[in-house]
Amino acid sequence: MNLHLQGKRAIVTGGSRGIGKAIALALASEGVDVVIAARGREQLEGAARDIASASGRRAVPVVFEATSKDSADALVAHAVEALGGIDILVNAAALPGGLSTATRLADIDDDKALQDIDIKVVGYVRTARAAAPHFVKQGWGRIINIGGLAIHKTGRPVATLRNVGVAAITKNLADELGPQGVNVVAVHPGSTRTERTDAEAARVAAAGNTIGRIVTAEEIAALVAFLASPLSAAINGDAIPAGGGTPGSIYY
Repeated sequence: MNLHLQGKRAIVTGGSRGIGKAIALALASEGVDVVIAARGREQLEGAARDIASASGRRAVPVVFEATSKDSADALVAHAVEALGGIDILVNAAALPGGLSTATRLADIDDDKALQDIDIKVVGYVRTARAAAPHFVKQGWGRIINIGGLAIHKTGRPVATLRNVGVAAITKNLADELGPQGVNVVAVHPGSTRTERTDAEAARVAAAGNTIGRIVTAEEIAALVAFLASPLSAAINGDAIPAGGGTPGSIYY
């Protein structure tokens, strides 16, 4: 399928590894020039070289701090200057699993909870706020926010909260920006195979979904590439589960 992405320009936060890097590579393989953003310069620059070598497209590394408005503004400005504009923003900059591992109310650490939300919810707002005027001016854009299937689970209150926050922000942005040609969608991966996944984690994931194996980062990336394309115009404001199917649950 031709996704009509040739020549588009994208920012992918959290693009130095895992799902974010897979998304950046998938977009680049479809003809998109990408700016990848993350905190660690060395790993970021290595990822940019990998993506450029594999795809033949530009991959520009930008050091970025999700908790800083100045950093988000500078990221978008850098991308516009380097690529000549932007068409796509993928927000994937978050700590996998989050800082807060508390399973009980009494164990929630305020500082960790606030930092999780600052990175994954408010951080997504910061980059979207910086990018939106460029999308609106050209009358077209895509924002894809990466959440997580913890949105549908109890047991880790802060993990649930931050992913619900991603869905809520996504729908608000979609309602505001949709009439101006900008579609905003959330994708909620479950356990996903990345370079850091061990055999036990893969086994547990396979036992907990309906496809009998762990979903790969490349499969999440393929979904995001479609959502980033002009072909996804009918999807706006929705939250898409992408964990291989949760047994016994019906979402509507």
